[in-house]
Amino acid sequence: MSVTRQEKSALIQEFGRQAGDTGSPEVQIAVLTRRISNLTEHLRANKKDVSTRRGLVAMVSKRTRLLTYLKRKDPSAHTRMLETLGIRG
Repeated sequence: MSVTRQEKSALIQEFGRQAGDTGSPEVQIAVLTRRISNLTEHLRANKKDVSTRRGLVAMVSKRTRLLTYLKRKDPSAHTRMLETLGIRG
């Protein structure tokens, strides 16, 4: 369900602005997207897991806020993130 340490470090290396960058919006959006996809698969198998669904909605809301911030600060990075991760914005 969660993102493994190796997956997270690969996402940081791919989307980070510099080595060890974990706080930039790009990295946060990438990690949230991976967690959202994992939870979506879990909920397909466990339809009655309401508490996980609530957490999923919170993660999607946080990702939306981060995408809005990124669009306001750096529109080119916003479109690049949408294309790379394959999400709608």
